[in-house]
Amino acid sequence: MNSQAKEVTYNFDVLKYILSLVLISAGVVAFYMFSDYSQLYRVLGMVAIVVVALTIMMTTQAGHHSWSFAQEARQEVRKVVWPTRNETMQTTLMVFAMVIIVGFIIWLLDTFLFWAITSLTA
Repeated sequence: MNSQAKEVTYNFDVLKYILSLVLISAGVVAFYMFSDYSQLYRVLGMVAIVVVALTIMMTTQAGHHSWSFAQEARQEVRKVVWPTRNETMQTTLMVFAMVIIVGFIIWLLDTFLFWAITSLTA
């Protein structure tokens, strides 16, 4: 692809970004202008506008990259070996036990340091 074609694509992407921002801004303004109507209708209208804006954004180069990233992330999540319930419970109990042990050690250290400071200053 030559530089002129890239520039044209870039210009169209900028126009799509601007159009999406204008749509969302108009949706927010309309949401508050039509406050006399039911909130359900206003929220549904806002959702529809956001969907249209996102659809426009997905046609840009950044949108294509975002979509491919999301698909690759989904594939990677499927590869993860999740721990069983038993492993999760054991790990959680070990963390609780370590928190209690470290808390006790810090309490002992604090008590000793308090005793040492009061002995030196008294």
